[in-house]
Amino acid sequence: MSYELTKWLHIVSALLLFGTGLGSAFYKLMADLHGDVRVLAVVNRHVVLADWLFTTPTVILQPVTGVYLLHQLGIPLLEPWAVIVYGLYALAGICWLPVVWLQIRMRDLAIAARENNTPPPAAYWRLQRAWFALGWPAFIALLAAMWLMVDKPDFTF
Repeated sequence: MSYELTKWLHIVSALLLFGTGLGSAFYKLMADLHGDVRVLAVVNRHVVLADWLFTTPTVILQPVTGVYLLHQLGIPLLEPWAVIVYGLYALAGICWLPVVWLQIRMRDLAIAARENNTPPPAAYWRLQRAWFALGWPAFIALLAAMWLMVDKPDFTF
């Protein structure tokens, strides 16, 4: 695969990863603040779907294209800035994996509440707080990783 195509895939998948995460977080947070169980059921269902359609493929594509770009550019895989990117990406992934489970669980709770015509249970709001807390380190880690990939700072001393 050419360098240009690899770079394009890497950039587009980064945009999809970041954009889907930010967009899903925004709409889910707005639905949570609204509190209407009908809205919660629909938005949580769509957030889970967006994760499967957009986030999951980009989570796989990012490291594959990233390592291949390093190879194509002749940059050592253990270049200090790249190693930091790997760590930040792992941190984001460690946060994202439980978020996937939380989103699925919140979706199911919201759908059940809608079907029973009841408000969301207390468990929904506990899960929502954990989901919100896990989003921040993942968001910050991805921002920092993007900066490092663009700037490629020289950490030699």
